[in-house]
Amino acid sequence: MTDLAEIEEKIAEYAAKGYEVPSKDMIKTPEQIAGIRAASKINTAVLDAVADKIKVGMSTDDINTIVYECTLSHGAIPAPLNYEGFPKSVCTSINEEICHGIPDPNVILKNGDIVNVDVTTFYKGFYGDASRMFMLGKVNPQKKNLVLITKECLRRGVESAKPWRFIGDIGAAVSALAHKHGYSVVKEFGGHGVGLEMHEEPFISHVGKKNTGMLLVPGMVFTIEPMINMGRPDLYVDSANDWTAVTEDGKPSAQWEHTILITENGQEILTY
Repeated sequence: MTDLAEIEEKIAEYAAKGYEVPSKDMIKTPEQIAGIRAASKINTAVLDAVADKIKVGMSTDDINTIVYECTLSHGAIPAPLNYEGFPKSVCTSINEEICHGIPDPNVILKNGDIVNVDVTTFYKGFYGDASRMFMLGKVNPQKKNLVLITKECLRRGVESAKPWRFIGDIGAAVSALAHKHGYSVVKEFGGHGVGLEMHEEPFISHVGKKNTGMLLVPGMVFTIEPMINMGRPDLYVDSANDWTAVTEDGKPSAQWEHTILITENGQEILTY
């Protein structure tokens, strides 16, 4: 990576021109990046374990058990567990649930469901974060298309995250594709800095305009995690648990998430 002094000098040049620039603590050191990379590797392994075992007929609490046991087997801790009172080790959001679904032994995965499994791992002082969509049994073409287009939204968002470009480029890329297919983009939730804490600055909106927002700089680590709705973007939080966000119109939602590192030449995906 370019010398930190060179990066700081370049940041100062942008700041002098009136651009929004990251604070020094948003730029991770090589040692911190190594720690985040180790946590991210475990996080990917946990999602792989879910992918191997998830099936119609299991409960979302069964997914929680897989995540909990796999994470501990790697010497790590499931970061969501007891985070601000969250009672489980993973978020499981089905169909019209946008995010923060709470695993439940009474919620059974059915043929045709789509489910987001969102895993965050804490390992030796560092965090990795990612989510994947799973399609169970025979999923109807409309839901399948939503899942696949949302994954492509993520890919395009990641591709647009380049050094010395801007956060607004990410939202512009994501929202352009979503809107092209008649979908809407959730604005209330977005990506975020991650690594030393579970949630850090900056906020990564999935709607935006190119050439706007904070400058992207080598050493920044954050998630991109578009939440795309088949219908309108409006949502509500389930009053039964004060966590789960649900589409107001009851139509399906999908989400994919990577943690990425901004490098000198582009970006590196740390979690899959």
